[in-house]
Amino acid sequence: MPRAQRVVEAGNTNARDSPPYPAFALPPCLRHASRPPPADEAAAAAQFRLSSRGSCGWLREAAARNGWRELPLDRAAASRAAAAAARPTRLRFLRLVSRATARPHSGVLPCYRAGRAFEGSTGFTGVATAADLIERRQRSEFQSSIKSTLATAITAKKELIPSLLTLALNDAMTYDKATKSGGPNGSVRLRPENSGLSAAVDLLVEAKKEIDSYSKGGPIAFADLIQFAAQSALKLTFVDAAIAKCGGNEEKGRTLYSAYGSNGQWGLFDKLFGRQDTQEPDPEGRVPDWSKASVQEMKDKFVAVGLGPRQLAVMSVFLGPDQAATEERLIADKDCRPWVEKYQRSRETVSRTDYEVDLITTLTKLSSLGQKINYEAYTYPKQKIDLGKLKL
Repeated sequence: MPRAQRVVEAGNTNARDSPPYPAFALPPCLRHASRPPPADEAAAAAQFRLSSRGSCGWLREAAARNGWRELPLDRAAASRAAAAAARPTRLRFLRLVSRATARPHSGVLPCYRAGRAFEGSTGFTGVATAADLIERRQRSEFQSSIKSTLATAITAKKELIPSLLTLALNDAMTYDKATKSGGPNGSVRLRPENSGLSAAVDLLVEAKKEIDSYSKGGPIAFADLIQFAAQSALKLTFVDAAIAKCGGNEEKGRTLYSAYGSNGQWGLFDKLFGRQDTQEPDPEGRVPDWSKASVQEMKDKFVAVGLGPRQLAVMSVFLGPDQAATEERLIADKDCRPWVEKYQRSRETVSRTDYEVDLITTLTKLSSLGQKINYEAYTYPKQKIDLGKLKL
C-alpha cells in the first residue's frame, strides 16, 4: 500500500511540525445516509470515541479491529487540510453531521490534533469545543461511578428503597414558586420533620464517603446524591418487577428489562447534575406528612409546585412504604382515579411503558425545581500554565 499522505494539524500555524495523522476508509454504514447500519457495522462505528490526547491511536485500533483500510489522501484533500491549518484557531472543534443532513462523501475520515472532523451518518448533530468534550467525559465517568456505588449500597439494603424515594420527594417539594426558594437542595437531611428517614440518610452519608474518596472534581453535593439515589432505587424496582414477570428468573428478567424497559428515558435526568447544597434547612411545614395528609392536601401541594393529579398518581410509590394502600386512598378521588387505574393497568403489561416513563418524567421535573445547575461541577481541576515559561 502506498504511504498515506498526511493531514496537517487543523488550526496550527506551525503545520510543518505537526505529527502525522492517518485517514481510513469508513465502513458502508458511515458512508451512505440512506442505508441503515447493520448491527455489526453499528458496533464497529461505535468504536469512534473522542480523545483528549493528541493521538490517533484510538482510530488506528478501531481500524485494525474492524478491518478498515488506510487510504492515501488525494491532492484536493491535502489542499483542504492545508487551508484549514491557516484558518483562525476557532476551527478547533468537532463537527458532527446528522444522518438527515449528511451529504455524500468519499468515506475518508480525516483526523486532526486540535479537533476531530467527522462527516457521516451518526444520527445526531452538534458542535463542541475540545474543553467542553473533555469536561463532559469527566462528568459522565464520575456519574457512572456514583450510580455503581449507589446501586451496590441500595441492593444490600432494599428495605430502605421506600425511605430513599420519600427522601428525594420531600427534598424537592419544599420548592416555593412565589419566593423561588427551596427545591432539591439537600436541606432534607437538616430538617427535624424528616427524622423518620434517618436510616436512608445514614446510607447516603456512607455512600458519600466512598464517592468523595475517588472523586477528582470535589465532593458530591447531597442535593445530587439524594436525587441519584432515588433514580437507582427506582431502577432496582423496575428490574425486580421484570424479574417477577419472568417467574423469578433473574437472567430472563434482566433481559426482559433490557429489551422492553425504560432505561433509555433517563437522559434529561442525568444532565441535571451539579445542584448546590444549602447550609440552612428550608422552612418547616412546606411538605405534608404523606401518611396523614388528605388526598386534597396532597393535590394542593402538587399543584403548588406546578404538577397535578396525574403526577400525584404516578408518584404513589414515593408517598409511603405501601404503594397499594396509597393508591387505594387516591382512587377514591375523582381527579386521581383515571390516572391511578391507567398506571395500574400499565404495570400489568410486559413493558410497563406508561407507568415507568411518566414516573421518570415526573421525577425529572421535581429534581430540577428551583435549581441552577452548574454544568461544570465535578470536572477536574484546571492545570495552571506559567505564561512566563512559554516560548513564543
